[in-house]
Amino acid sequence: MDNDGPQRGRQGPGLTEPPVVPEPELEDAFDRLVQEGSARLARPWSTLVVTALLGGIDIGTGVLAYLVVKQETGSGLLAGLAFSIGFVALLLARSELFTENFLVPIAALVTRHGTIAGLARLWVVSLAMNLAGGWLVAWLLVHAFPQLRSTAIEVGSRYAHLGINVRSLCMAVLAGMVITLMTRMQHATDNLGVQLVPALLFGSLLAGAGLFHCVLDSIMMFAALISGGAPFGYLDWLGALGWSALGNIIGGIGLVAFLRLARVPHRIAEQRARA
Repeated sequence: MDNDGPQRGRQGPGLTEPPVVPEPELEDAFDRLVQEGSARLARPWSTLVVTALLGGIDIGTGVLAYLVVKQETGSGLLAGLAFSIGFVALLLARSELFTENFLVPIAALVTRHGTIAGLARLWVVSLAMNLAGGWLVAWLLVHAFPQLRSTAIEVGSRYAHLGINVRSLCMAVLAGMVITLMTRMQHATDNLGVQLVPALLFGSLLAGAGLFHCVLDSIMMFAALISGGAPFGYLDWLGALGWSALGNIIGGIGLVAFLRLARVPHRIAEQRARA
């Protein structure tokens, strides 16, 4: 007598669905994503504003390190390595970066532990406050280190002149993919020392490769604009911001978040049942 167990489920004559093989580490990481994502979506306005403002300031410290090393060495790779201090600060200070929200709150949303309205609020506030904090740091570093102005104009102009085209979109998609993959790797463990590794590696890759990241590149452009003499204006920055943000979202959600979540459909169903 053929006795199908609850995990085999027939799909057709002679066809059976293979049993789900538990992957404890993957499922634990997913549960951490849902838990943190729910907390982020439920943050009070005041907490969200301050956390995101600090996120822009933290990334601004990485921009300062990048410009100093770029000026002294002329090496974009070394400057990218120096920039990773911004991601280390972001991790240790538990502040909020707009592009870090392409996986964690999405996990909460697909498991019905959050709403689209909550996600929209998180994205809008985190991006606006990241930019405000970044602009403040750009103003401070330009006036504290006037010798960095020429380097700031050079770097900021490169991002401003990428334009709206396939190449710049691909650079933005890769930036979103890199940041979201970093977020996923950091949530694979509770060990803070291990979490620092992807912060250093992916921070270096993002800045060293000159990828098109909406917050990082905005701060670079702010520094150039505040320095005076930049061959572009705030309208050019706004266009670059919108295009890079679009690409970041495509890369972060399309290439990383949805594909990673597709690995745990049974866990998503279980979380939805608890919601």
